[in-house]
Amino acid sequence: MLTGDPNDEDVSLFDAEEDAGKKSKSNIKHPVASFFHLFFRVSAVLVYLLCGVYSGGFIACMVTIILLLSCDFWTVKNITGRLMVGLRWWNQVDDDGRSHWVFESKGSGKQQASNSEARIFWIGLIVCPVLWVVFVFSTLLSFNIKWLPVVIMGLVLQGANLYGYVKCKVGGKTNLKNMASNYFSRQFLKQALSKEEES
Repeated sequence: MLTGDPNDEDVSLFDAEEDAGKKSKSNIKHPVASFFHLFFRVSAVLVYLLCGVYSGGFIACMVTIILLLSCDFWTVKNITGRLMVGLRWWNQVDDDGRSHWVFESKGSGKQQASNSEARIFWIGLIVCPVLWVVFVFSTLLSFNIKWLPVVIMGLVLQGANLYGYVKCKVGGKTNLKNMASNYFSRQFLKQALSKEEES
C-alpha cells in the first residue's frame, strides 16, 4: 500500500533512460514512458476509427479497444504520471473499511519534470478524452448503439485519469467546483473594477 511518507523515494523504472536523457540534448528524460503514454491512447482511437473499415468482426475490435484502454489506464495512472509530471493518485482503504482518494504531487525538493514531457503528458491526457466525447455523440447521433458501451468505456477510463491528475495538479484538498467558481468570481471582479477605472 502506498503512503504519503515524504521519506519514501520513488525508484524510476527506467534508470538507464534517465542517465541517457541527461547526456543527450533532448529534453525528454523518459522516452519509453513518453512513448507508451501516447501509444495505448492513440492505438485505441485508431482501432476504433479503422475497425469498421478494415474488419467486420465487432467482438475482436471491441476486445482490442478495451484491452488498449485498460493498458492505457494502468500505464498512465501508475507509471507515466509519476515519471513525466511527478503526480500520482490512488484509492486507499483505512482500517474502518472507508475508502479515501489520495492525490499526491512531487514536492519542489525533488527533480522537476521537463517541459517537453509535461507538454506531452497533458496534451495526451486532455485530447483523448475529448475525442471519446465526440465518439459518444457521434455514436448516439448515428444510432450505432452496439458501439456505445465501447465509447463510454473509453470516456470513463480516460476521463478518470484526467480527473485524477487535475485533482493532483490543483491540490487534492481543493474542490474543483469551488476553484472554478472562485476563478470566475475573480474575473468578474476584475472586469467590474476595470470598468469603474475607465469612468
